[in-house]
Amino acid sequence: MAQVEATTERVVAADAETVFDTLADYSGTRAKLLPEHFSEYEVREGGDGEGTLVHWKLQATSKRIRDCLLEVTEPSDGELVEKDRNSSMVTTWRVTPAGEGKSRVVVTTVWNGAGGIGGFFERTFAPKGLGRIYDAVLAKLAAEVEK
Repeated sequence: MAQVEATTERVVAADAETVFDTLADYSGTRAKLLPEHFSEYEVREGGDGEGTLVHWKLQATSKRIRDCLLEVTEPSDGELVEKDRNSSMVTTWRVTPAGEGKSRVVVTTVWNGAGGIGGFFERTFAPKGLGRIYDAVLAKLAAEVEK
């Protein structure tokens, strides 16, 4: 089993604190940022950053649906980490200042991939597909905070 990684980033025209607070708002704004690949969104505990437990289904392809139950932590300033209780998947959101009134948002997801030929295809195609999904999330995030 090799580790699979997908990373996407975007600079948005809003300060880092605003961007981070928007991402960490699981009980409010976060659901609005999710594209059609996400369904059954539900905050089960908390709702604002650290201590949140959130559920959703992520449909990466027409056949691949991942049932996610994510524990949210904030290990350092500007960082949200979502660890899936149902798999090895971990998504880290990092928000840093990027000049006057701008922020850089980097989202990285890692998980233990399958072995064999299936694992080869997963390592080859999954990062690109997940990257497109998170590009859509970041576009919606930018639209939300740049109002």
